[in-house]
Amino acid sequence: MPEPRLTEQLAFLAEIDALKTVVRQSPLVDRSRRENSAEHSWHLAMFALILADDEAVDTAKVIKLLLVHDIVEIDAGDAPIHGGHDPKAIEAREQAAADRLFGLLPEDQALKLFSLWQEFEAAETPEAEYAKALDRLQPLLLNTLTGGGTWNDHHVSEQQVHERYGPTIERGSTVLWAHARQLVAAHFHDRQKPG
Repeated sequence: MPEPRLTEQLAFLAEIDALKTVVRQSPLVDRSRRENSAEHSWHLAMFALILADDEAVDTAKVIKLLLVHDIVEIDAGDAPIHGGHDPKAIEAREQAAADRLFGLLPEDQALKLFSLWQEFEAAETPEAEYAKALDRLQPLLLNTLTGGGTWNDHHVSEQQVHERYGPTIERGSTVLWAHARQLVAAHFHDRQKPG
């Protein structure tokens, strides 16, 4: 008879495979398709591994936050930054998803992952602020590398990019926001060129 703890852990790991089916709006750099939420979480973990060395944050903690932050999308779906969504409804869906999904784990691990998810959502620790910054930086980078990506789809202006991405990125890292601003400016400048 399998150990109950292991059975619960494997059930959770099987369940989160569904994150691979949650399609986001951001295109891959090669523009062949849109990324899924599992790919997004992995990419963000790599962003942290590569970029966080220059920041005063616990890189391992940032990676944990990023690997857990979108698991709720299995039930709640993705809520794109450029969509007209009801924040209260999203919050309620995500809370219910967190309760169900993390509840599949043994109690100690359920509490640990739920706590990480809550920390990311609250964005009150340096690690969570930095994780949130990366969560905004990654789609910004993809949009600049794909000729506008979702910005074109939603007719997003340079000012809207600054308003929707800027405060979150800057709060987590002034260095990253300074560089991101340059990427955004170059993108919108290139779009205005005739020809």
